[in-house]
Parts: sequence; C-alpha cells; structure tokens
Amino acid sequence: MTRKQIIVQLDDDLVRRLDESAAADGVSRSEAIRRAAREYLEHEREREADRRYEQSYREHPPGWEWEDEYSRMAAEDKRMSSEGEDLAPR
Repeated sequence: MTRKQIIVQLDDDLVRRLDESAAADGVSRSEAIRRAAREYLEHEREREADRRYEQSYREHPPGWEWEDEYSRMAAEDKRMSSEGEDLAPR
C-alpha cells in the first residue's frame, strides 16, 4: 500500500498523550494516528448509515404501506354506520 506523508499540527499536550498511548500499545505515533483516522472514518460511515436509516423511517414510518387500507376500511365503516348496518363481527 502506498503511503502519503502529511503534516498535521497538534498541541503539545495532545502529542504527549498520543505518544504515551502509542508506547503503551507498542505502536509508533504514525500507526496510532492511522488507527485513529480509520476509526474516525468508520464512525462517520456508521453515522451516515444511521442518517439514511432515520430519513427512510421519516419518509416511510412503520405501517405506512397500510395507510390506504386503513383509510378504505374507515370509509367503509363510516358508510356502513351511516346506513345503520351493524359493524360487529358475526
């Protein structure tokens, strides 16, 4: 895999904490940053999937496919009750 060197500015405290954590895990600073970048991108991918799922739910809430059937049944019940028919099941 080809790698590209980039320059990132971090404050001293963040670099110190990053170095301590990387040393505790037995990896280089660069590897720790690569892992963090992968985790960040995975998190963003999951957030996008959640956003699409929520949008789909708003557009098609549970039961939406039954709305026409419920409307038809309600209209039929209203018609039958206005005509004096018994709505109770037999």
